Amino acid sequence: MTIYRLDHAGVVVEDLTAAVAFFVELGLELEGEAAVEGEWVDQLVGLDGVRADIAVVRTPDGHGRVELSTFRSPVATGTAPRAPMNTPGIPRLTFAVDAVDDVLDRLRAHGAELVGAVAQYGDTYRYCYVRGPDGIVIGLVEDLR
Repeated sequence: MTIYRLDHAGVVVEDLTAAVAFFVELGLELEGEAAVEGEWVDQLVGLDGVRADIAVVRTPDGHGRVELSTFRSPVATGTAPRAPMNTPGIPRLTFAVDAVDDVLDRLRAHGAELVGAVAQYGDTYRYCYVRGPDGIVIGLVEDLR
């Protein structure tokens, strides 16, 4: 068995429009949007009566994609915790950016909250984590070399 590539990462959000705006501000491009429902979706996610809206955003180089989805049905029975960064299983997506401070300032206008602080690793990287829509953790890393 061979893995060819990572196809995409997926994140469930409450407000699809706000999540798309957040990722577009980050620099990703909207690839497409769709409504999905039916037996195949029910089988895929292990729920009955699924009706969802999805949007796919991609990195400018075309190699990285994030699927954002919001479920109209069934109604969610809970929410993901806003757990500390050292919690096992907490997902995060990290993006290479040209200027951490600039991107951070732009994302704050979309509700992003800095998790810790912008940290610098020697003369190599500047790095930070932010929480975006619905608590999504995004890493921003700037290569200083």
